[in-house]
Amino acid sequence: MPDGLLEVRLQGESEDDLFLLEVATYPDRRVENQLTRDVMLVYLDRGQLPETVTLVLRPKGKFRVPSGRNLRSPRGLSSCRLSWRVVELWTIPAEALLRTGDVGLIPWVPLTDFADPPEAIIQRCREAIDANAPPGETANFLAVTQVLTGLRYNKDAGLLTVLLSLLGGRQAMLESPVIQDLLTAQARTTAQEDIVTFLEERFGHVPEDFAMEIRSVVEEDRLRELVRKAASCADLEAFRKALAPDN
Repeated sequence: MPDGLLEVRLQGESEDDLFLLEVATYPDRRVENQLTRDVMLVYLDRGQLPETVTLVLRPKGKFRVPSGRNLRSPRGLSSCRLSWRVVELWTIPAEALLRTGDVGLIPWVPLTDFADPPEAIIQRCREAIDANAPPGETANFLAVTQVLTGLRYNKDAGLLTVLLSLLGGRQAMLESPVIQDLLTAQARTTAQEDIVTFLEERFGHVPEDFAMEIRSVVEEDRLRELVRKAASCADLEAFRKALAPDN
């Protein structure tokens, strides 16, 4: 599924446009295939070709995400050309985002291009968030900005500590509902995968449809119960019965 499909009403327009957004941490050859599937999926579902943008956060190696793709059937009777906008965030001037006054752009600033010391740029990000974040959203903006700052400066622990402290440090993370939701989702996914791995260690191969049933369980109490059942059940069939909705 696309990372984002937005219905956007531009100023002065009477109808919405579809914008498809795909975010890649690093340039990756898989991004081209993902964009192709996303564009075709939206076209099949909406009957409209979306305005497509892929945002690449950090450079890595020499590979660059291409701005389009040619498709051709095996015998050449059919072909099509797909194109999209590739935005390499490290090539965008930080000042261009800071000048907009749009607080929604501030978390991206640490990954952009700037000559000033990072401490100065991060301090400006903090000031922009404090001044412009909607009521109740300051902690979320600070936390997300910390995450993206860490993506750029993760190899310099001392500098990263200083930069994160400018953004509220650990307290901002603890106060952010967005980060707490992400941590909860991560813990849930870990529990689901632990159950599958545990069953594989005890009984061998776990069929994919069975594994998908386990991954569909999201309630924390239910997952804890299934962990205990995975440790005590006699075989996979016994666990399947415990997994059934009426149990």
